[in-house]
Amino acid sequence: MNHDQKRDSARPKVGAAVTVWDLKHNTALRRFLVDADRDVELQDFLDPTVLRTDWADRATEAARLLDGHNGRVGLHGPFFDFQLDVGDPDFRDIAQRRMLTALEAVATFARPKAHPHMVLHSPFSHWDGYNLDTNSYARETKLNRVHDCLKPVVARARDLGVALVIENIEDRDPADRNELADSIDGDTVQLSVDTGHAHYSHLTGGAPTVDRFIRAAGSRLAHIHLQDGDGWADRHWQIGEGTLCWPEIFRAIADTGTHPRLLLEMRDCNAVLPSARYLQELGLVD
Repeated sequence: MNHDQKRDSARPKVGAAVTVWDLKHNTALRRFLVDADRDVELQDFLDPTVLRTDWADRATEAARLLDGHNGRVGLHGPFFDFQLDVGDPDFRDIAQRRMLTALEAVATFARPKAHPHMVLHSPFSHWDGYNLDTNSYARETKLNRVHDCLKPVVARARDLGVALVIENIEDRDPADRNELADSIDGDTVQLSVDTGHAHYSHLTGGAPTVDRFIRAAGSRLAHIHLQDGDGWADRHWQIGEGTLCWPEIFRAIADTGTHPRLLLEMRDCNAVLPSARYLQELGLVD
């Protein structure tokens, strides 16, 4: 899976995670993304209700709204009410069905050669960070459960040319996701870093700093959610309103030698353009 996109500029372009509604009703935001071929992630398809009802209509509408866009696209996959290491076969069937439906959605709106992605949430918790290796079988059991859950999802993603990017949530040790990706499929499964999640885990769970999460991902770094915060909660504040050190974060990204899709993931889509301007004024992005 080629998840890189070479840039003519020394500075990367920043894109955004938005909804179909945002693209339809926020003209300035749509022009910012589409006219400059910026990375786009749609977040409608993480909703179980959408996946049970109008996902096809919404994906078709997304394709229309992205007409003329030649950048990379993808979606945030479902995560409500399940973990990737779900052990119960009945619940696992539901999780697989949701993820497989989301893959059909991205295949509907992603043009050929768009290098589409789907975000999945890491199964590693703060508890795991302290307790996963207290029993000799616990880590192996967890990985095997993730394999059982993702087996049909990885196969379908590979067929569709979709990269699965595993995003840190409560991870205390960023190496855990590297091990997980290595154990599944080195081409299809890549890594995502959410800056706010990493900052939260650092200050509340003893995890490394945000830049260490990024450097730990190394050559697997395919995707980043950019959000600001204070480390107290999952804030998704406008860039510049929190306590993250953005120059060091972008130095860490450059050190990986990768070209991850950079997606502003704001709680309010109206914060996307000011966040982009903030990073542009720092000389970090185009």
